[in-house]
Formats: sequence, structure tokens, C-alpha cells
Amino acid sequence: MSKRVINFNPGPAALPLPVLEEIREELLNYRGCGMSVLEISHRSDTFTSIIQDAEERLKRLMGLNDDYTVLFLQGGASFQFAMIPMNFLVGNRTADYVNTGTWSTKAIKEAQIQGKNIKVVASSEDRDFTYIPRELKFTEGATYVHITSNNTIKGTQWQEFPDTGEIPIVSDMSSDILSREIPVEKFGLIYAGAQKNLGPAGVTVVIIRKDLLELASDDLPTMLKYKTFAEKKSLFNTPPCFAIYVVQLVLKWLEETVGGVEKIEEINKQKAKILYDLIDSSDFYRGTARPDSRSFMNVTFRLPTQDLEMKFIEEAAANGLSGLKGHRSVGGCRASIYNAISLSAVQTLVDFMDSFAKKHR
Repeated sequence: MSKRVINFNPGPAALPLPVLEEIREELLNYRGCGMSVLEISHRSDTFTSIIQDAEERLKRLMGLNDDYTVLFLQGGASFQFAMIPMNFLVGNRTADYVNTGTWSTKAIKEAQIQGKNIKVVASSEDRDFTYIPRELKFTEGATYVHITSNNTIKGTQWQEFPDTGEIPIVSDMSSDILSREIPVEKFGLIYAGAQKNLGPAGVTVVIIRKDLLELASDDLPTMLKYKTFAEKKSLFNTPPCFAIYVVQLVLKWLEETVGGVEKIEEINKQKAKILYDLIDSSDFYRGTARPDSRSFMNVTFRLPTQDLEMKFIEEAAANGLSGLKGHRSVGGCRASIYNAISLSAVQTLVDFMDSFAKKHR
């Protein structure tokens, strides 16, 4: 068996090794039931215990009280771009959107396709989405304010969430959910594709505050209504059972092995610091995000030439450092240092970067 690489892919991304080992151990016969989780009924007591434990752990880790409902849906975060305005912007309701990059742009487009009444109240497009806007003024009476908490492609992140008053924030947290503590009371809805920080591709976690859920439309096709899945506890139809099982194991690892969100935030800040410190002290590497808007999850950087960037990515891969190529829309390099990436793994990357710079300067 070949040696495992250090996986800096942006998604699907690295999973904690103990989780992978537990999956391997339980794959053929889940806890004595005689079947794999891939085979058991989603109506069985066995699976009910898995999905309930996943929900309970998520609520504990995020500090969610009974005002919030947790759903496990399919379609990825991209499906939520359409489902959110479809459910909440009925009649004359309006919503504000802040555009901080590719995923925000896509969310805005999906609301516009439906002819919904939305307003883009701020954007960082003027500087190629390299920063998070600070000058924000929201629409009185808006149903929600939509933001993307972390921008994987441009490497920016909301370090402080905006003051929206009584308007609930709706946030795409696909790439930084559970990476840091957040003021959950500000949020009416949080959604996250699992394949970056929570588990494998195939399941999307949606957290909805119940007062916002009550505003959701009833006049939609059954499978497009949040209420359908809330009323049936995510079991209206067959959910992505195996993906939910892996999410449960990741949550257990974060809670019991790492020590919770406060602890992983401390580790994540250390990882980002040593990587940004190298970039900032170098005349060879150049960070692409404005320092006050930098992401702790996706560190984006450039080298002096594109040829050197290609060589960097190739040599890194040869040294067991995988997934460092920047998004195809922007080029350059990117290290995605999600929760499953250890501090020692980032130090290995930093050591390689230092060595590569000295060799090719």
C-alpha cells in the first residue's frame, strides 16, 4: 500500500485519519448488525441513532439551542442558492446580498433567475474580490442578509460578522463551519456542503432558526420546501445515509478527540499564522488576499512566474504535498488547511516552501 499524501485539496478535502480508520473497521459489519451502513434501512433504529447523534453533536459543538432545526439535505450548497430565496422571498419580501466572490455571485444569480426582490448592498468586485467589504448599509425590513463566510477561491474570510440589527444573517459556511466559534444568535440560517470540513460530498447541512422556518413558503413542490424535511427530521425520503454517518464520525472526532470548536480554532489560527508568516517574510511568495480579510482555511498565494508555480505544484506533489494548485479561474497556488489538516502537516508545507524558494530564487 502506497504512503498517504498530505491532502491540501479544497474539496472534497482531507478527512481525519482516525475517522477513516473507524469507517474501515465498521464498513462490512456496522456494530454487529450484520450489514454495512451502506446497506441498512434509513428507517431502522440503527440509522436513527446515527442521524440523531450527528444532530446532537452538531448542536453541542455550535452552541445551538432548541430554537434551531438541523437538516441533512442533498444537492450541495449550490442547491441552497436557489432554495433559500424560493422559500423565503415570497410576495413583496426582500433580501440583501453581499458579494465577496464566486459563490456569492452564484447565489445572487440564482435569486435573480427567480425574479426575487434582492439588493446587492456591498461588493468587493472592484478589487477582484481580494477583501471583505466594511461599508455596509442594509435594507430596512429585509427578510435576511446573505453572506459567504469564507471564500475558497480568493482566500478571504469574514473575521467579524456584520451588524445587521434584527435582520437574520443567512450564510454559506461550507468551507469554515466548525473551524471557529461564531455568534450563532446572529444567524437565521447556516448551510454547508460537507465535503470541506464536515465529511464527504453528498450531504449538505442546513441549520434554520425556527422563527425563520415559520416564514418559509408552503406553496412549493414538496421536495423544495424546508418544512417538508423539518417535519420529517430529514427522513422524508432516503437521505445520503453513508455521508451522514461519516459526518457523525467527524463530529465525534472534533468533540471527543480534538476537544471542541474552541480548541480547533486555536489550532487553525496557529496553522494559518505559520503559513502567512512565511509568505509575508518572503520576497518569493506573495499573498493574494488583503491581510485584514485573509482566510484561515484557504491560503492563496503566487510565485514570481507561472512557470515557477507549475514547478512548485509538481515538486510539492512529488514530495507528498497534494492539492496545492489554485482554482482554475484564478491560477496561482492555494493551501486548504481545514480542520483535518494537522499543525505538523502545515509545518511540513512551510519547510518545503522555504526550501523551494531558496533553490529557485
